[in-house]
Amino acid sequence: MEIALEIIGLVVAVLTVTFLAKVLNLSAPLCLIVVGVAVSFIPGVPDYALNPDVVLIGLLPPLLYATAIRTSLVDFRANRGPIGLLSVGLVVFTTLGVGVVAWLAIPGVPLAAAFALGAVVAPPDAVAATAVARRVGLPRTIVRVLEGESLVNDAAALVALRTAIAAMAGAVTFWQVGGNFLLAAGAGVLLGLIVGYVAGFLRTRLQDPVFDTGVSLVVPYAAYVAAEAVHGSGVLAVVIAGLMLGHREPRMLNGAARIASTVNWQTIQFLLENVVFLLIGLQLRRILTEVGETDLSLGTLALACGLVLAATILTRVLWMVGITLLRKAFGRKAWRWRYSAVTAWAGMRGVVTLAAVFVLPENTPQRPVLVLAAFVVVAGTLLLQGGSLPWLVRKLKLPAPDPAQDALQEAVLLQAMTTAALDRLERETRPEDTPEVLDRLRTRLNNRVNAAWETLGRPDDDLETPSFAYRRLRRAMLESEMDTLLDARDRKAADDIVLRRVLDMLAIEESMLDRSTQLVTDPGNGWLKAPSTAQVCKHLKSAPYHVPPGSEAGCEDCLAEGTTNWVHLRLCLTCGHVACCDSSPGQHATAHFRDSQHPVMRSFEPGEKWRWCFIHATVG
Repeated sequence: MEIALEIIGLVVAVLTVTFLAKVLNLSAPLCLIVVGVAVSFIPGVPDYALNPDVVLIGLLPPLLYATAIRTSLVDFRANRGPIGLLSVGLVVFTTLGVGVVAWLAIPGVPLAAAFALGAVVAPPDAVAATAVARRVGLPRTIVRVLEGESLVNDAAALVALRTAIAAMAGAVTFWQVGGNFLLAAGAGVLLGLIVGYVAGFLRTRLQDPVFDTGVSLVVPYAAYVAAEAVHGSGVLAVVIAGLMLGHREPRMLNGAARIASTVNWQTIQFLLENVVFLLIGLQLRRILTEVGETDLSLGTLALACGLVLAATILTRVLWMVGITLLRKAFGRKAWRWRYSAVTAWAGMRGVVTLAAVFVLPENTPQRPVLVLAAFVVVAGTLLLQGGSLPWLVRKLKLPAPDPAQDALQEAVLLQAMTTAALDRLERETRPEDTPEVLDRLRTRLNNRVNAAWETLGRPDDDLETPSFAYRRLRRAMLESEMDTLLDARDRKAADDIVLRRVLDMLAIEESMLDRSTQLVTDPGNGWLKAPSTAQVCKHLKSAPYHVPPGSEAGCEDCLAEGTTNWVHLRLCLTCGHVACCDSSPGQHATAHFRDSQHPVMRSFEPGEKWRWCFIHATVG
């Protein structure tokens, strides 16, 4: 009962602190550590000891897997150069740099043990970094590199830690270090591919969400244990399996299984990573008790921990500066200095660092001091770098992801999907298919893509787009349907199986309505142009960006008809005719194309400069 109460207390504390951190716009990992430290000194609170095996074997595999399945394999490949430099090169550089500083700063620590501490503090924690990155709106290029770095750097750091521990027991040659690294990497990649393939084979044939969830829960542990059994990198095996399955998941699983997988792994990741941060703080009292038994003075301890923290931060900064200068010296393209500065400062440490330090053998000289130094690095980087990273991003004026640009890309993608689906419908239509069925299919597709286009532009505040009106009215209808269903349940008017089946139907439709419906506001970065991945046809290449509009008052056809209920306006780039979009009742822009065959129109909304070719259905 006592253990159960402790678990409940940890979960409740995590939920409370993370909720308050979100409300106050603070770093949740830092808040959890601070709360844990404060609670650790309350009389009667249990003395928590973070077992490294529990973290490295029990918690790390699912945390890595949860991140890997949500990481784009395409983006990972595209950024493999920067990711490799940070996750391998920087880990080695940090291990050596921090190791030398620790060896000089901590009396009685052998060089091998100092290098072990360097390996422990080498890998940054992406949970903390990307949480801050998304909160302050970092460019996605940086976020992708930070996430990719976190997936691989743990493997390099743990290999370096094992090598340092082996060096404490005896001599280790350069060839042994290289051989261990190649073995760990090769075996990790191979076992990750094997486990990913087997899991994919099973999940393709188990379309039931419950069975699929069961298999997915086994995958990270199977990959980790299999790789570690042959002295490979379990971390790398989990990452490879996760990237592989995440990339194949859309084709492997049906919609229900994909939804269940997403929700389950988001919940697992949220609870595990935040509970560990809380446990990190709860250990401070125990760490200080052990340090108090050493023969080092308070001043020596403070100086040593401060120097290790400074070395951990500065090695990342120096590495980023050095890499940038070298690439420029050899004529290679390098990141802009603002991007490099933010990446250099986004080096917060976390779960792996404090778990790995407890792997050090009990007979390691000055082991309590090394543990304290690792704790100071975790808390210090979260406080100094995590606390100041939002300020740095604002100071450097880095461009945040543009929601308007996202909305445009979504609309373009949905338009292409709709075009492909309608073409397929024409090929699959049979003579016995009724016009009513075909019209329903076409209407459903067109309504979806029109809803995406409606999020662009800035209509009047009192104008409700058709899609928003649909959602508002449908949500009210669903409430009445739910009331009727629950009344039937209470009156026992239907069997429970039937009730649950209908309830699932309502839940699916309600989840579709809960999709983000916020209107995109002014992006503030000039004109909203077409996505960089957009195709440019010959009509778009030859069309101008602006022609004198036939009317500044609105849709010319709507005004001629005596109505003003258009949603968005479009400008013909051949004759300057202003007409309304397909979400508008009149659909005069499309009608104008059919009558005139003028191929290109442009958005006539403030802040938008994207153009659309009716003939090739492309944006540019």
